[in-house]
Amino acid sequence: MMWQPVSGCGDQCRDGADRVASPIRQAARLVAAAVVLLSGFVLVPLFRGAGLRLVSRAMLAAFGVRVERRGPALRPGSLVVANHVSWLDIVVLLATSPASLVAKGEVGAWPGIGVLTKLSGAIFIDRSRPKALPGTVAEVAAALRAGRTVAAFPEGTTYCGTSHGRFRPALFQAAIDAGAPVVPASILYDTTAAAFIGDDTLWASLRRVSALRSLTVTLVTAPALRPVPDASRKILARAAQSSMRVSGYRLAA
Repeated sequence: MMWQPVSGCGDQCRDGADRVASPIRQAARLVAAAVVLLSGFVLVPLFRGAGLRLVSRAMLAAFGVRVERRGPALRPGSLVVANHVSWLDIVVLLATSPASLVAKGEVGAWPGIGVLTKLSGAIFIDRSRPKALPGTVAEVAAALRAGRTVAAFPEGTTYCGTSHGRFRPALFQAAIDAGAPVVPASILYDTTAAAFIGDDTLWASLRRVSALRSLTVTLVTAPALRPVPDASRKILARAAQSSMRVSGYRLAA
């Protein structure tokens, strides 16, 4: 399906050159992450957005992830469009700004994380049902009109970070319909080990991230694009991705 692309990235994309943490530190990180996740079931229902940001930041701290932020601050009611490398992308976005995520339906079934994603007000997209896509676009547009910031990954799947997919245009129609600004965001990792690609499982990825001696994620936002009412979603998608050619981000050939 045109809006369900397949990434060419796999295990071979990871260079395996990272320095690893001690087994004790790895185990401690996984235990700490589990504690944070459990606390989220209390904090997020009580405090909603603030609780979700607190849990997301605590999750990054549990894994020893350092986040660097560059570019303009996000304004409410924006459609944030980012490249997609890992499940960590979601945590980084939620830790830095209040946002509702557009996530694939499978995420809702993930243990623990799926529940928190639902509590965050995520908009799930069923990639197996193309006829459901217009309804998802309408739901995103309604959220934007209500002043909510919505974050999406228009590549449609994950890539290793050195390779990228093309932005699919469907969700950009929501910004056009709502008259909302589009904010391109680059998520950059200092290692390919964090990539959630190929036949990866969530558990394998969690273990691999916990084993890294250090991990730095850089979130770079570009100036907002403001579509006119009759804008082309295809041109808007290309413009958004082209504006992300910063700090090492490169479009696929």
